[in-house]
Amino acid sequence: MQHRRDVLASLGVALSTALAGCSEDTDGETVSESSDEATETDQTGSSGPELAASAQLNVYRARLFDAVALGRAGQTAAGASIAESIFQRFENATGEYGAHETLERTSESAYEGFESALGELRSTLEDGDTDAAAEAATTASDQLQIAQQALVGNDATRALDALLLGSRAANARVLGEAGHFEAAATVAAETTERFEDTLVHGALENADEGAYEDFESGLASIQRAASEEDSEGVTDAVAAAQSAAVAGAYALGTESIAGTGHLAAMQAQGYDAAALAGLGGPSDGLAHATTLTTYRARIRDAAWLADADEGSTAGTVVGNVFADFEGARAHEALEEADHEAYEGFESGLESLQSAVENGEGVDDAVATVDEHLRTGVATLAGDHAPVLQAGFFRARLADARERYERGEPSVAASISQELFERFEADELGFHETLEETSEDLYHRFEEEHLAGLIEAYENDDSEAITTHHEGALDALLAFEATTGDSVASAAETAYFVARGFDSATVATLGDSERAATIPRDAFEHFESGAAGYHEALEHADHETYETFESDLGAIRSTAESGGDVRSAVQTFVGTAIDGVYAIVGAAGGSNGAAAGAIVQDVYATFEEARVHETLEEADHEAYEGFEAALEAYAGGLDGEGDVPVGRLADATLRAQFAVAGALDDAPVSQDGEGSAETAETESSLEGGPNVVDGVPDDADHVVSMKAVAFEPAEVTVSVGDTVAFEHVAGEAHNVVAREEELPADASYWASGGFDSETAAVEGWDDGNGAVQSGQSYVHTFETAGEHPYYCVPHEMAGMEGTVVVEE
Repeated sequence: MQHRRDVLASLGVALSTALAGCSEDTDGETVSESSDEATETDQTGSSGPELAASAQLNVYRARLFDAVALGRAGQTAAGASIAESIFQRFENATGEYGAHETLERTSESAYEGFESALGELRSTLEDGDTDAAAEAATTASDQLQIAQQALVGNDATRALDALLLGSRAANARVLGEAGHFEAAATVAAETTERFEDTLVHGALENADEGAYEDFESGLASIQRAASEEDSEGVTDAVAAAQSAAVAGAYALGTESIAGTGHLAAMQAQGYDAAALAGLGGPSDGLAHATTLTTYRARIRDAAWLADADEGSTAGTVVGNVFADFEGARAHEALEEADHEAYEGFESGLESLQSAVENGEGVDDAVATVDEHLRTGVATLAGDHAPVLQAGFFRARLADARERYERGEPSVAASISQELFERFEADELGFHETLEETSEDLYHRFEEEHLAGLIEAYENDDSEAITTHHEGALDALLAFEATTGDSVASAAETAYFVARGFDSATVATLGDSERAATIPRDAFEHFESGAAGYHEALEHADHETYETFESDLGAIRSTAESGGDVRSAVQTFVGTAIDGVYAIVGAAGGSNGAAAGAIVQDVYATFEEARVHETLEEADHEAYEGFEAALEAYAGGLDGEGDVPVGRLADATLRAQFAVAGALDDAPVSQDGEGSAETAETESSLEGGPNVVDGVPDDADHVVSMKAVAFEPAEVTVSVGDTVAFEHVAGEAHNVVAREEELPADASYWASGGFDSETAAVEGWDDGNGAVQSGQSYVHTFETAGEHPYYCVPHEMAGMEGTVVVEE
């Protein structure tokens, strides 16, 4: 039976055209190949920014199959997270030769097809349909290949195709290191099938028979080693396949094409390492998110102090949060993972400090800071975010009880009611996750105890308060325990830190006896196990465990002696945060050493590669920046630091532009900052009616606009309720109702104040109706029924939602 490649070649049709639709160049002319013979005449982009940008598209193509590989291993949520990360990176790849603008400028149809298929990749992985995800990844990859053909010609694209196949084979190493050998074999088999069905197969065989045979042999060896569950054998076979792919690229393309593409392949391996670091259990992202969760609790202590006319101390509390964050490991992680959340958090702290000192607008400032912190927690903790929310809820329930004990039952009731509303809004996926985990715990927490606690506070019923307070805390602790010791320990770390600062706050308010009781009770809870926290910390780092207990005891003794409790708490917090990083590291979930080894191997390969000398000669600063980023990233993965993959990606991207002879056109600078294009584009956008700064006080519901999703995607409100659609991540968004699907009597609504869907879509094209960082679109719903809506620039990626309005 003939391969599809042979059939298409015999008809004079390029496979990529058959799979993805005819490719077009920038003038709309079809880019085609009459055979699978490699030629020396079609190197239209052998150097220049088009080549560097085209090589960067190869990184996106590789990452698509990273997501599929994780899906093949049963890690569909992790795969979906990679798909969303791809979209975020793509949306932020601005500048004339950034991936986003390059693709859109080169082929509008390929741009739209890529975004649509990328959205399909994410949604199919979320649904657990890995076969459909593989089809979506292939479609998305083919759209990028179309642009590459238009940018650099068919021969150069064949060289990039060879390197892409090497990157796809490399996913088997990631899976083998994580113990997913069946999935590793599947990845190798799918790569082999793709190789045999594409034009690079014949091109490589003609250009370099040795590289062709070595690549096929390497793929076969991967499958054989995977079937024998031989991780080292898989790693060696992957290295052989990648080496053959690089040799093939040099045979198929020019020195600059192959060198630029090889650097892009190294960038893709950096992302492979990041994927491996997140497999099998919690990564440092969980510890980073735990740190942010402690800030969520601490800013409420500042509000408590301000409410008690202790504005000066409240300002000190906020200042301490800012100072702690500046030196925290979570600082750089948040900045890299979600720059808008990072900036929003820091600017929000400044606003909060002014508010507590002036005694005005404290609640609004706390809400703003909390929103950005929640965004950061969701990004960094991923699937573990609901557990951290449980820890936060435990801390807030404790706050409510403290306020009640100080003679403020109405405040305690208000805090409990706020938690009820947050739970119903499914913040950080907590409601849905708790219900899916255990309906019994779900009913115990919400219906039996949280609802009962609100009523008990309102009635000032001390006996009922004790029953429901303890019941709610116990239900949340039981939920944490279902997630495993390391994840539960993160939630409990946040709870213990919050209780430490509660002690400091109570001491400030003059109740030294209660200030001493809080750490005493916390110590007893820790000794009782604390959902596995006690044992996990003792196992992870015995010295930190002993210091933890000593520092916790010091809070009590300091309070009893009338000393500086806040200083004692600060010391305890440092130990507690060190402890959660130790627990995550001891759990081995991050696969840090294996991930670091991937990057170390990239470094070793680079030292011997042809592109090493090419890059050094092209631009020494870009060369040194790339090597430094490799060293730092490898060390960070292996536990010697904390360097996000984005820094390596940016350094590699500059290296690609240097080798292509177009460093001045690189979309990122030496310090990692993007071009000014983003700021210019954002400043040209306008919001229009009902687009406001922040979230108004009278908003009944808030829908977060993330990079490519509304959260929650469906929200139920009552007639007359006001909904604020708040921008929390990504590029500018808009909110456009689907006109034909609105209730019959409903007035049309969209950000920008347009009176029809057509006008809203056209308005977006003219720069109107945009909701940007720090802004919200606000609408009051007066008609019952379902109101579906979407974001115009991100509709292809699945950014849509529904507001259900009830009578």
